[in-house]
Amino acid sequence: MARSTNHTKKQVSRNKKKVQLPKKFLERADDFLLSDTLSATATKFFLVLLTLGGVAFLGATVPGLIKAADIFRHRRGSRRKTDNDFSKRSITNSIAYMKKHKLVKILKDAHGKTTIVLTNKGRRRVAEYSLEMVEIKKPTRWDGKWRVLIFDIPSNSKVNTYARDALRNKIKELGFCQIQKSVWAHPYDCENEILFIAEMFGIQKYIEILTVERMLHEKLVRERFPKL
Repeated sequence: MARSTNHTKKQVSRNKKKVQLPKKFLERADDFLLSDTLSATATKFFLVLLTLGGVAFLGATVPGLIKAADIFRHRRGSRRKTDNDFSKRSITNSIAYMKKHKLVKILKDAHGKTTIVLTNKGRRRVAEYSLEMVEIKKPTRWDGKWRVLIFDIPSNSKVNTYARDALRNKIKELGFCQIQKSVWAHPYDCENEILFIAEMFGIQKYIEILTVERMLHEKLVRERFPKL
């Protein structure tokens, strides 16, 4: 019986899907860390830093993370040093928080080398952070075209339900106008932003983005965007 249970656990472990962060996300993570308006907490900063690769160093954890942050700043040419400066206390609290919530793994070998890597849960948390950075830029002049987003995400799993809710909440925040239950419209180019969100949650095949010049009920939609 014990052997059977262990075999089942191994099967579950092998079948557990690893959260994959798309290339576009890593580019946005880089932008987040270099932002002139960075408002991240120490925890958020180090989680995003870890998406760019595990951090390895010799010696104690807190000094190691401070050094890693300094190296990142210099290599990436950060413009404001104070953006990413955190006290030892804030870093200590951050490490405790990340470990408690199983966002990272801290590995130490016999030679004193410490490596910090993200867990799947940590990668999901960073994916959520990335949504904060998604915005639709307003052009100088509207091109007269509508971007219509259509999605039909099945609710056959908690993952899909979470993805659908996250997408709906974000497009509301971005100012989309709802035409029907899963049909939304926006006047400005936003294909890359929507594809980024869809790729983040693995729901690309459930969405469609149309660019149209006319809509039957366009007058009602335009009321939502009075400054066009």
